[in-house]
Amino acid sequence: MHRTTPAAGSAPEGAPEAGFRHQGCLYGSDAEFLAMAVPFAQEGLRRGEPVLVTTTAANLGLLQAAVGADTDRIAFAESAYIGRRPAKLADALHRYWNRHRATAPTGAVRVLAEPARAGSPGEEAAWQRAEAEFNVSLAGTHIWMICPYDTRTLDAGAVEHARRAHPECVVDGEIRPSGEFTAPGEAGGSGEPAPPGSAADLFRFEGDLVAVRRHVLERASALLRSENTVTLFGVAVGEAIAYLLEHGIDRAAVWVRPAAGRVVCTLHSDRPVDGPAFYGLRPAGTGLWMSDRICEWLDVSSDAAGCTIELAMTAGSQDGA
Repeated sequence: MHRTTPAAGSAPEGAPEAGFRHQGCLYGSDAEFLAMAVPFAQEGLRRGEPVLVTTTAANLGLLQAAVGADTDRIAFAESAYIGRRPAKLADALHRYWNRHRATAPTGAVRVLAEPARAGSPGEEAAWQRAEAEFNVSLAGTHIWMICPYDTRTLDAGAVEHARRAHPECVVDGEIRPSGEFTAPGEAGGSGEPAPPGSAADLFRFEGDLVAVRRHVLERASALLRSENTVTLFGVAVGEAIAYLLEHGIDRAAVWVRPAAGRVVCTLHSDRPVDGPAFYGLRPAGTGLWMSDRICEWLDVSSDAAGCTIELAMTAGSQDGA
């Protein structure tokens, strides 16, 4: 039996709902974005709940103009500078809640989070996994989060996934249960990533760390502009291989290719890796620390189909960048 849920702009008085609230919102115009964002932010301020908004520069400008004098009471950040990767966004949200929960009258914080998506298939798949896994990894928090989806720029697949990843959706100013929501444990596995274009691009790692690093460096040196960047990329990939070895995996397919202005290395093993439900909330000191800081993009997924690690560097990176 579904409980009647109030609209985002008319939250009930008293203590808020316990736990993590995760809602999606599809919008196709500036007016539709503001109709969702303004009441959500203003109601949070009225209740004394810290409000964080991370979205595009254009949407930040729209919202700041709409809330007027309340602008200074809201934390704003462009998506390009906070949480470009799912792991980083999850960590940022957790830290924001931990920093503010003790002083918020309700113990809750509000977040409007529209991530920056580069548009490559691999990164979009990572964001889709993250949206679903937020329901598990942030379940112990007291965060009310709305994830806006701009239907003017996203494809039909991303829009369909938004409905499946969020237990609730904001529609015409009202919160409605999502009939298409699929709990993370019920969703299908991510499957093996798309194979390289030719057999010549594929390298089979069979326990020899030196050999796989040599292959990656040879491929990357033709795609990256500086020797320093090539060396750093080799270090990051080497740590990823070491991560697999530490988890008892000594066989993996490795391929390097250019994609969307980046150089991407994918490592895939048919065996899964045991770890936290969501890699972005792994404990400090857990593997891939160096790779996480060297690479512009890092994603780790592991399920019944195996473990996949994807790393990327900007193809135009220069020494010292």
